[in-house]
Amino acid sequence: MKNTLLLLPLSVLLFSCGSKPAEKTTAVNTEIIPVKVMPLARQGATGIINASGQFTTDDEVDLSFKTNGIINNILVKEGDAVRTGQVLATLHLTEIDAQVQQAQLGYEKAQRDYQRTLNLHNDSVATLEQLQNSKTALELARQQLSTAQFNRSYSAIRATKDGYVLHKLASAGQYITSGTPVLQINGARNAHWMLRIGVTDKEWAQVKTGDKATIETAALPGSDLTGMVTRKAEGIDAASGTFIIDVQLQGEKPAAIATGMFGRCRITTGGAGSGSAWSIPYAALLDGNGASGYVFITNDNKTAHKIPVTIAGMEKDNVIISEGMERAAALIISGSAYLKDQSPIRIIQ
Repeated sequence: MKNTLLLLPLSVLLFSCGSKPAEKTTAVNTEIIPVKVMPLARQGATGIINASGQFTTDDEVDLSFKTNGIINNILVKEGDAVRTGQVLATLHLTEIDAQVQQAQLGYEKAQRDYQRTLNLHNDSVATLEQLQNSKTALELARQQLSTAQFNRSYSAIRATKDGYVLHKLASAGQYITSGTPVLQINGARNAHWMLRIGVTDKEWAQVKTGDKATIETAALPGSDLTGMVTRKAEGIDAASGTFIIDVQLQGEKPAAIATGMFGRCRITTGGAGSGSAWSIPYAALLDGNGASGYVFITNDNKTAHKIPVTIAGMEKDNVIISEGMERAAALIISGSAYLKDQSPIRIIQ
């Protein structure tokens, strides 16, 4: 009887201990998490971006010599018009001509050796192996001569297209190594002219290829040029710390425009193909990895939703988001660490 009475309270105690965690878990799952939010407005859907840059073309090219040597003469000056195939600069050819002559003599010797070995092989004096080795030596000498003649032909710089000399980067008498730029030219007569500008992260996210622009320059006072965005750089320019955008001129280039001139443009963002950009606090971005990440948003101020977003750039205190929040009403900026998708929330001030 005594043992039975002792077991009853023990079983009640065990039952009570086992039921408490289940009640606690239920309480956690239904907890309403207090958060702070910021309203979202679509930025950049319509707007004006002002920027400045320099006029250039889309076919600038640096010309160099194929071989090392001392520059004999540079036959053009900056600003000169050039035509395709025109000789622009030459090297001293003493050393290069000597290399060609050596290769020529080596080739002629290899021809004689091969003919002699062939005659001996026909008389059963030379072996087949000796004949094959002689033929291989002849082919090697032929290739060496071809290489020397090729280098000789590229010891002069010729214009690759009709255009203008933009920059002279070396002088006569200077020792130059293979591949070092000597002249820079462009095909300005036929090329597409553009204004190359630098913009911030946020502006880069707002601009889309095809956006229209109005261009001003001091060379044409009172006259505006029309342009269109044709290229957006996918990486930051190390020299300027900005993102480069090319605005191509529409129609024929005015005679007053030259490479290197400064211009100002107003890019109109919006319309077909234009997107949005949002500037959000760093704390609101979760699991950022390169150009992707996640944020929590709410549309009813009662439930949190975790959505993927595309990162377009960084500012001093904010992250620029280019895609993902088009249908979001408010962004959760505090309390995200405690949230899961579909978590109930309560807005606090």
